[in-house]
Amino acid sequence: MTTRPAFDLIWTGGRLASMAADRPGLGVIEDGIIASRDGRIAFVGSAADLPAGAEARETIDLDGRWVTPGLVDCHTHIVYADNRAAEWEMRLAGAAYEDIARAGGGIVSSVRSVRATTEAALVDQALGRVDRLIAEGVTTLESKSGYGLDLAQEMKLLRAGRTIAERRRLRVLTSFLGAHALPPEANGDREAYIDLICTTMLPAIAAAGLADAVDAFCESIAFSPDQVARLFTLAQSLGLPVKLHADQLTNGGGAALAARFGALSADHLEYTDDAGAAAMAAAGTVAVLLPGAYYVLREKKAPDVAAFRRHGVPMAVSTDCNPGTSPLASLLLTMHMAATLFGLTVHEALLGATREAAKALGKFGEIGSLEPGKACDLAIWSVGHPAEIFHNLGSNPLYSRVFAGEPG
Repeated sequence: MTTRPAFDLIWTGGRLASMAADRPGLGVIEDGIIASRDGRIAFVGSAADLPAGAEARETIDLDGRWVTPGLVDCHTHIVYADNRAAEWEMRLAGAAYEDIARAGGGIVSSVRSVRATTEAALVDQALGRVDRLIAEGVTTLESKSGYGLDLAQEMKLLRAGRTIAERRRLRVLTSFLGAHALPPEANGDREAYIDLICTTMLPAIAAAGLADAVDAFCESIAFSPDQVARLFTLAQSLGLPVKLHADQLTNGGGAALAARFGALSADHLEYTDDAGAAAMAAAGTVAVLLPGAYYVLREKKAPDVAAFRRHGVPMAVSTDCNPGTSPLASLLLTMHMAATLFGLTVHEALLGATREAAKALGKFGEIGSLEPGKACDLAIWSVGHPAEIFHNLGSNPLYSRVFAGEPG
């Protein structure tokens, strides 16, 4: 009888940024080895610690290259139709985000486009953006709905997000963002629309198993804290975790609201105050920083990164890929912008696109670090120092990507 080798693949000679929570900094392991079995990490450590006689069906020499966990893009609206370049031109001429939204542009403009586009076409358009992220080492992303704003259209967007994972070697989590904006047919009645979400849309989506989480936009031009609280109470009763677009344009107490519900994450956070940061820390809610939207909207107030550090709030970074306020499908550029515009260190930015992003999706037990038992998702980089991963604008130093233990 033939004995199966202990491992499927072994990668040797790497410099591992393990991102393990019990190791300092990036959790660096020099002269590192990673071994996989059945798509999971079976061993990670230094060459000296590899069990004697360990065998694999294939051994790959990394020749000193750096290895991180596969990157995680934890906040995207990547399934959409058309773009909103005309609105960007309006903003360049001085129009405010709120003015464009109230005039029927912004999110509602994307709703019209999505409603006029087939599910298959939405998937095909999204795949081009997804492929750019995959080429940069992304192995997990989140895909939000929120451009449908009725049950059939929201389900269409969520199904499209799930289909991406069938068409590409990629892990996709879907978030229901029905409380993104008010649809035109609501005639300005936010309470009636929240009623519709709570009585019809969310129960049907939960029953269909299409959402991994529930999101909302808590803002003066969107939904109030009381309206979001009603939605989140229902979501939790249905067993769905929550997350929140919070404090992007004003300090509406969104961070504290997210913390009150034990949200996986609160995202944007440009106007979050010290009390909000403290509440997030106590709740274990991750701060997801979105420099793409900050840049495109030409905002002047950056998130209070110092407060998040002071209170020990984990900070993730994400593209916020969407057709209007962050038409960005590059997590490498996002990390660069988080460092340059928001003042994150190189270590914080890298942790923000791996370990902390996994936490923002509630998946750190599965992804986000190089530890035994986790999915063998790797990004292998032809760099001499971790800062080089995202230092050079427009450059992509990815050497190889591994998803579930398989290169390519």
